[in-house]
Amino acid sequence: MKTVFVVNPKAGQGKNTDRLIESIRECVRYQNADAEIYTTECVDDARLFVAEYCRQNGPARFIACGGDGTLNEVLNGAIEYSGAQVGVIPIGTGNDFCRNFNQSFDFADIVNQITGKAVKCDAIRYTTYFGGVKKDGYCLNMINIGFDCNVADMSAQIKKKPFVSGPAAYLLSIFINMIKKEGADVSIMIDDEIAYDGKLLLTSIANGSYCGGGIKSNPLALVSDGVMNVNIIKNIKRLQFIPLLPHYMDGTILNVKNIERYLMNKDCRRIVVNPKGGSMRMCIDGEIIDAGETTLEVVHNAFDFVCASATSRELETELIK
Repeated sequence: MKTVFVVNPKAGQGKNTDRLIESIRECVRYQNADAEIYTTECVDDARLFVAEYCRQNGPARFIACGGDGTLNEVLNGAIEYSGAQVGVIPIGTGNDFCRNFNQSFDFADIVNQITGKAVKCDAIRYTTYFGGVKKDGYCLNMINIGFDCNVADMSAQIKKKPFVSGPAAYLLSIFINMIKKEGADVSIMIDDEIAYDGKLLLTSIANGSYCGGGIKSNPLALVSDGVMNVNIIKNIKRLQFIPLLPHYMDGTILNVKNIERYLMNKDCRRIVVNPKGGSMRMCIDGEIIDAGETTLEVVHNAFDFVCASATSRELETELIK
């Protein structure tokens, strides 16, 4: 199968992409591999390129060279084409999806991306209407509404400033949004039953466990189990949330005594989120959109993801438990 490296030159603030492209060329020559490189030019270019490539040439292995946003675009371009495979060389600022896999597989190793093994992963299909326009697509890692979305939105702006790294921008955004504490006002239906109605601090709807560059917000989420894992943190006071924040970040939030007073966590296959004001901000794999009523459904074994070397064991031993 042909390998196509889809490089986002702006990923990771544009650092080292020229060096990566040269390394890919050298590796392809050395391996005598059937491969090529495409450099994206604008937002959504990766999706359009991958879809058009598949239409004209048939399925290939597409390696997103960027962060979760680039990987999301590549997935959305490839997912409707049987036989297409998706991988990632994580050079973005978050790189959260690949954290769900055993780190014995070196995602930065170009040879691994050419020769590695692809395994089945789930995705979340979303459909929303905003301003009379339908928006739909696939999320491979996580959808955030409320506090997490506000943090991601602000950190994206802060990261544009010189000398501010991705993690530093995210922590600064957490601090600022803790003061603002906007949250969201929504009704949430989970598997056809009303689960929450009113103001909340945040909800994270997860295929993978991580967001924000390593925050383990949904520790029970697995990318191949056929369900989404949902956190709903109620509209709690700042002084109640601040002690919980370290646990939310390191994946121990569900172990906190009496956490059910503040947080609801469950697995499901279908969710409908309806914003009370008619619209909300929604973060999909790190990218922000405006949304109205939104339906989310898990698609089991939706795509093939390159995450194992040729001698590795099967997927269940590759995933972090």
